[in-house]
Amino acid sequence: MLWAALAWALGAATLVANAADTPPIVGDWTGTIDPGAQAAKQIVVHISQGQDGTLTGTIDFPDQSMSSIPMTAITFKQSVLHFESGSIQTVYDGTMNNEKTQIAGTLKQATETVSLVIKRTP
Repeated sequence: MLWAALAWALGAATLVANAADTPPIVGDWTGTIDPGAQAAKQIVVHISQGQDGTLTGTIDFPDQSMSSIPMTAITFKQSVLHFESGSIQTVYDGTMNNEKTQIAGTLKQATETVSLVIKRTP
């Protein structure tokens, strides 16, 4: 009985430690790009973390039936997110709020730069 309780406690501690190691950026984020003269379009950003800690991500534009566009670079340090996607000439730089519910920044796509707030998708 003691061994079973100890094994359970160690397993629970491992799960808590793994959850604590997951950066707050991991998850799905949604926003709306409003370039002014063109129609607004939704953007969905998916960010995940590999077992080695490396961040990876993809971008969807549901209004344009585009999905799973790979990010070619992604960093998240001290609440600052940076990602790039070479195939669609896109760069985003933003800062996460204290509540870890949204990121406000700028999106540059080719020669256009717009403000973009993305919010965590529940």
